[in-house]
Amino acid sequence: MPAGPTFMWRPGRVMSGATIALAIAILIAALLTVLWTTGRSMPTTGSSVANIGHLVRMSAIQAGLSTALSIFTGVIIAWMLDRLRFPGRGLVVGLLSTALVLPSLVIVSGLLAIWGRNGWANLFLGPLGLPTGSSIFGFWGIITAHVILNGAFAGRIFIDRLAAIPSEKIKLGRSLGLSSWRRFAIIDASALVSSIPGVAATVFLLCFTSFAIVLTLGGGPANQTLEVAIYQAVRLDFDLGAAVNLALVQLLVCAVIIIPATTLSPPATLFGRRSTLHWPEPGWLTVLQAALLAALLFAFIAPLAAVLAEGMGPALLAVLNQPAFWAASATSLWIGVASAGLALALALGLAMARGLLSTSKLPRALLGLPVFTYLTVPAVVLSLGFFLLARQLGLPPSNAAPFVLVIANALLALPFVFAAIAPPLEALSARHEKLIRSLGLSSFAQWRHIEWPLMGRPIGYALAVAFVFSLGDLGVISLFGTSEFSTLPWLMYRAFGAYRTNDAEAIAAILLVLSVSTFILIPKLFDWLTHAHD
Repeated sequence: MPAGPTFMWRPGRVMSGATIALAIAILIAALLTVLWTTGRSMPTTGSSVANIGHLVRMSAIQAGLSTALSIFTGVIIAWMLDRLRFPGRGLVVGLLSTALVLPSLVIVSGLLAIWGRNGWANLFLGPLGLPTGSSIFGFWGIITAHVILNGAFAGRIFIDRLAAIPSEKIKLGRSLGLSSWRRFAIIDASALVSSIPGVAATVFLLCFTSFAIVLTLGGGPANQTLEVAIYQAVRLDFDLGAAVNLALVQLLVCAVIIIPATTLSPPATLFGRRSTLHWPEPGWLTVLQAALLAALLFAFIAPLAAVLAEGMGPALLAVLNQPAFWAASATSLWIGVASAGLALALALGLAMARGLLSTSKLPRALLGLPVFTYLTVPAVVLSLGFFLLARQLGLPPSNAAPFVLVIANALLALPFVFAAIAPPLEALSARHEKLIRSLGLSSFAQWRHIEWPLMGRPIGYALAVAFVFSLGDLGVISLFGTSEFSTLPWLMYRAFGAYRTNDAEAIAAILLVLSVSTFILIPKLFDWLTHAHD
């Protein structure tokens, strides 16, 4: 019998993982049942049903274009960073890692600061007689925001794919004297092609279910998506029948995409090793790569810099003096901590169980289904399900809101937390299996002495992802937020709606600082904690 973690049977771990998967399945089934029964029992207007085709078409068009541009941008970023060596390269790669969970409203605020009516572009170009001639609101504003976030996300994944190319291939290519173009076509493209379909499916679903960006930059009904239409049906019209019909269509479209996507190559984790072998490019190509990289990094960093420049002014002091800000901050922080802890516990339970079932394809696949909750059931649809469930149970939405936000944000962050910890956890079990067997370690002892000391950075990264994901979420709070119960994104959105742009920019700056600080400090903290007694 071959050696491997599969044969180191841990019934407690398998039962824990199965219980977690079953609990999530029951919860999602309950929410879907509530949506279905509500949709059949509540009347809806014919206009809302007729509008579904337009909403699906617009959602698909903007998501498709956003995906194509994001994948192209990601490939270019990865190609250039794979070739270039410069001081601060690691910082650039780390900054790209934040793109996936960076609060969307932060990017929106930065784009408005640059391209808004009173933005930097108009202030600088207007006096020169060179007006921008365009508005950030509308279809192209949505595309721009999506490409900035998802292009950086795709680029970060593709960097690891290129870094994983065996050094033997690089040496062989150099010995054959491949040109730069043939090197990319023969060596790089073969490494990227297996990951592009999976990344493209993920990016498409992220754009198709986009909420905060479309809500703030959409510019009107012409650019609405299903997520925004669901929100407006509940918050503005209180047409629950229409909201449920829209949610069911959204679920159907997402399921059609995510089911085949599960068979594609999953995105690489963000802990790849980089080979020290370097293949220098011709001088002119290096200059071109540096210029393109500088332009793309400027497009990503400029909105973030604009957020800090606009938000760290007098408006910041005014916001810090508002009791509503401190109440929203406290709510965001404790919900972020609770949902991050819950997401980590769920991911660990599922990862430990799946690691023991590497040769049992069906049980392993069943344990992996909860990982796709976020992509199959988007934030606003999940929020609507909880909203209707609370009504059926006779619970005031305001009382259910804190629990809903913790559970929903944990489920939404679960795919990314799982992707961060499952591969290194399974690799550790395989690498140290003989040692674990020889010492006769129990499951808890294996965790305490083998896994925990070596998993500090992945666990810290996973917690940072989950915390920042919750910190910047607007989708779940959108149906539960009030003036009395608010998070920082909800407070920021209300400030935008009330044309208190200065307040919104200050909150965006605070969210940005919190997000980046979390990504820098939390992984280092857990790395230190796991080695504190070495």
